[in-house]
Amino acid sequence: MRHVALLAALLAAAGTGCRDTQQTAAAATATDVSNADQMFLGMRTILTTKGVQRAELLADTAYVLEDQTRFDLRKAHVNFTTDLGAPQGTMDAQKGMYSTRTQILEGWGDVIVKLVDGRTLKSPHIVYNQLTHLITSDTTYTMSDSRGSQSGIGLTSNQSFSSFSCARNCGGRTNVALPEK
Repeated sequence: MRHVALLAALLAAAGTGCRDTQQTAAAATATDVSNADQMFLGMRTILTTKGVQRAELLADTAYVLEDQTRFDLRKAHVNFTTDLGAPQGTMDAQKGMYSTRTQILEGWGDVIVKLVDGRTLKSPHIVYNQLTHLITSDTTYTMSDSRGSQSGIGLTSNQSFSSFSCARNCGGRTNVALPEK
């Protein structure tokens, strides 16, 4: 009985010691993670569309919110696949948010999308709609490959970048081979 009382006292002390009521500026985020239903250290989940795997989502830390329908992610990494399951590309972001209700994945902070063919998209904020397979952003971006690069503000693209449009301030550079005399 004495051991049970000691164990209960230790658990109560540990529980109160884990709560940090002061929020530091470095820990401040758009989401109040103190309201999280759960927290995972190391998360892996599969994103599917109509039963077909379209991506594997990994994160160092995940806060589960809104009745387990929204995930606030830290150091998010996504492996995208084609309809047939072949690797298509990756996305890395410092922070991310995934909603199972809307099936929208967002990345913030040095977001880098790399396709298997070498094309790279960099932006501070990227939105991936799992239902429409569209990638969008309303902020600056740079897209590059071995032939050159383009940049602008705001983009809409399909998942393979075969259909791509820039909203404004669009520009680019390309490598052109000139004939020798």
